[in-house]
Amino acid sequence: MEKLISSRVNNQSVLKSYVFPPENRPGDVAVRTCNTIPIIDLAGGDQAEVIKQILRASEEFGFFHLVNHGVPVDNMMSVAKEFFEMPVEDMAKLYSDDRSQIVRVHTSFDYDNEDVHCWRDNLRHPCHPVEKFMHLWPEKPSRYRDVVGTYSVEVRGLALRILELICEGLGLERDYFSNGLSSTQLMSINHYPKCPDPTLTLGLPKHCDPNVITLLLQGEVCGLQVFKDKEWMAVEALPNAFVVNLGHQMEIISNGQLKSVEHRAVTNSTVARTTVVTFIYPDMDSIMEPAPTLVNVQSLPLYRPFRFQEFLNTYLDKSGNKASTLESFKL
Repeated sequence: MEKLISSRVNNQSVLKSYVFPPENRPGDVAVRTCNTIPIIDLAGGDQAEVIKQILRASEEFGFFHLVNHGVPVDNMMSVAKEFFEMPVEDMAKLYSDDRSQIVRVHTSFDYDNEDVHCWRDNLRHPCHPVEKFMHLWPEKPSRYRDVVGTYSVEVRGLALRILELICEGLGLERDYFSNGLSSTQLMSINHYPKCPDPTLTLGLPKHCDPNVITLLLQGEVCGLQVFKDKEWMAVEALPNAFVVNLGHQMEIISNGQLKSVEHRAVTNSTVARTTVVTFIYPDMDSIMEPAPTLVNVQSLPLYRPFRFQEFLNTYLDKSGNKASTLESFKL
């Protein structure tokens, strides 16, 4: 399957179609590590202090590390790596360029409507409810469905707990994000093979997530970078930690109090990198708007009400550009 980058790991140079325009290349990928991204211990201190830390991190960074979260991650990470270590022929059985496919393996995509591709292979599928989708998941590795089924339930519980803590910090009802606003859960396993020249290409370009909240398992290899204080900064890969980042919908619901922050993935010339991402999305028909209790005379609504499907269509049309996407929904 020549489309999969994993089938071309012995290339000695970056193919022209993967070379980004000079102004969008990462250049020196060994940027400064952002040691100030908060590390939040979910089991440490009293709940009120944890909530303060989450809100502070969400206001300033839109990102934070989460440790002592109670979710076993070793099996999930190992089965994710196993999937991309299978023969390419096995992965190719699930390959599709059709975004409407519920479960699919795909690779790269055109960047900013140009004929430039990203250095990434990807497995993506829905996870909630598990019993509705499990039979559609990959049959190989043989333990994939059992491991991912258990992990999906655990990580969803964690995501909902984080959302409840954010609600409490904002003064919203604890179940504000229940039902439609968190009804969709997607798993995205990214595989970034070794790249001959990481200064020329990207695993994922600059973007913000369009959803509510994202939980990332980085593994042991760094590659995530966030745009902070007008520069790109590397996010340390902490063992067994989640990197939590807020999506556009959280910024909108909080009426701009919390932030979705631009980030990207760079590649590595010496080792492959595999990550496991869990996205929590609203239902496509959900009406998104600033939470009514956060809107008053002193804090007028920044965004108009809209269906999430409309937002997602605009986001894709704008190639994930934060400013132009959000501008389409501002009052």
